[in-house]
Amino acid sequence: MSEQLSDQLDRPLRSLRVSVTDRCNLRCQYCMPEDSYAWLPKGDLLTFEEIARAVGLFSVLGVNKVRLTGGEPLLRRNLPDLVRLIAGNERLSDLALTTNGMLLAEQAEALRSAGLVRVTVSLDTLRADRFLTLTRRYALEPVLEALAMVAEMDFQSVKIDAVILKGSNEDELVPLIEHSRKLGVEVRFIEYMDVGGATRWSFERVFTKTEMLDAIRKHYGTISNAPSDPSSPARRYQLKDGTVFGIIASATEPFCRTCDRSRLTADGIWYRCLYAMEGTDLRKPLRENTSDAELIELLQAGWASREDRGAELRKEVTNREALVEPDKLKQDPHLEMHTRGG
Repeated sequence: MSEQLSDQLDRPLRSLRVSVTDRCNLRCQYCMPEDSYAWLPKGDLLTFEEIARAVGLFSVLGVNKVRLTGGEPLLRRNLPDLVRLIAGNERLSDLALTTNGMLLAEQAEALRSAGLVRVTVSLDTLRADRFLTLTRRYALEPVLEALAMVAEMDFQSVKIDAVILKGSNEDELVPLIEHSRKLGVEVRFIEYMDVGGATRWSFERVFTKTEMLDAIRKHYGTISNAPSDPSSPARRYQLKDGTVFGIIASATEPFCRTCDRSRLTADGIWYRCLYAMEGTDLRKPLRENTSDAELIELLQAGWASREDRGAELRKEVTNREALVEPDKLKQDPHLEMHTRGG
């Protein structure tokens, strides 16, 4: 039986995002806009056995949802082997993956067979020219093909995540809803966040939740609320025909007070908030044969002392600009969102 652990704001520890690599095969404007990056040493990356052990310890303290992220997680070789290890943990009720979809088609069946339950594909545009502008790669077709493929498989859930940038793709809200409806999947629109590698962030480029709803309502008419998980970052809405979509409004309506998630980087640094400047090194004790009991005590102390509410505090900043300067990111790649699995 899992013990439930709460932080200083009475938020439970339920969700863990595990980054398996800091590498990515896209260079999206809102995540990796710079020309060069500092990478984690490969020898520092946790092995699959170390990751599975860490997940097991987190699950003892109440974590029942795990999401594999990156970077681009499908760049990590033999990822289905890790899925199989984690899926064997009976305390978990959910095992998901967030991917840009470029390598998904060739790995989808192996991932599902290994025990992956849910898939989220990041897709910000349906236009090939705009995909190139946003990601600096020619890769739209394989992503669309992979999305169509997994939509037909027996995953419990397939979602699309689309970051909406003012002046870039705000005119694709309706096309993305229509595409998701055609595939029978749910799309979630995300406000541009000033976190990690978003070095060119400005509030002028944030297309807000209010603006999204106005644009969608203008096309479809009445929008009603749909059931939403209180701990989920997304608020869900429904069109008159029953089509459901979500909006994650981290920039304008932070969900810090209900946030039950933390993040483990590929090299074993544990962050209790996406905006946190410092984390806890779990790689060292994992590799020093520290006992499970000692590691659990470390995790208990870390979460019990948590009072992070990074997005709320950022919203209060006057003349808000990018969170971290490029030079500082090169000195500490752990501050990058592609390192800590946004």
